[in-house]
Amino acid sequence: MMQSKKFTCILVALLTVACIFSTGCTGDEGSPPGTTESKSISIGYVLWDSEIASTNVIKQVFERAGYDVRLIAIDAAPLYQGLAKGEFDFTISSWLPRSHGAYMEEFGDQVDFVHRNMNGTRIGLVVPTYVTIDSIEEMNEVEDRFEGKIIGIEPGAGIMSATEEAIEEYDLDYELVPSSSAGMASTLRRATAHGEWIVVTGWTPHWKFARWDLKYLEDPKGVYGEGEYIATLARQGLEEDDPEAYAILQRFFWTPEDMESVMLDIDDGLSETEAANKWLDAHPDQVDAWLGRAG
Repeated sequence: MMQSKKFTCILVALLTVACIFSTGCTGDEGSPPGTTESKSISIGYVLWDSEIASTNVIKQVFERAGYDVRLIAIDAAPLYQGLAKGEFDFTISSWLPRSHGAYMEEFGDQVDFVHRNMNGTRIGLVVPTYVTIDSIEEMNEVEDRFEGKIIGIEPGAGIMSATEEAIEEYDLDYELVPSSSAGMASTLRRATAHGEWIVVTGWTPHWKFARWDLKYLEDPKGVYGEGEYIATLARQGLEEDDPEAYAILQRFFWTPEDMESVMLDIDDGLSETEAANKWLDAHPDQVDAWLGRAG
């Protein structure tokens, strides 16, 4: 019996030493040697079809890099306000110089302009190609064919303010009807199915150009600008707080055609996650380059 008690005491002592040694090796949090804390990132975006597609792509990229990702859908003005306040980490949804120019004038010195992530974008008034006018200047001549309405998207979007300016500059007898990106596309779908005249606020890239034969109305007064690009913006301090995440953002760049293919898959019925993963799986070299894994 004495030998049994002695053995038990020795065993308890050994276990105690082992626990102390283990705690000393793993640190206060008890993580195994060589491991790091979980990584997280938050992304703000506007609910345009283009930005839904691109944001879900970058979300999957960060998940493949080991991040927990939180998406924050928000209108354009709060997007810039929130980023300036550091309420989320970044956005890849900044349309410049025209669409979101007013927001950059107000908040540009409070955010970090990372770089352009896409060139070759455009905004303006869009009609089906069967519409027989080609310029905004001709719109008043056929006001009845359009029922005096321009179908818009969310109030406060940059393209909406540009269209209000166009109505004034061209002295158009039209009402700008606010809707949403999805609502505009749905109205366009119904009109084209019946060959009806319709004019909408449009932008490139967008899946509607792959779905239907559409054209921009010429803008001789240049209200909508010569061209757009999409920029990546980060909260101030992200580069110092998370150099790995910031480096991914610096490398992220793709084309309007890339984005349109994701948008078209979503319109065809894939979920945002499925469409993003489909594109990423089809472009492994590009994904590796964004992640800094290219050889």
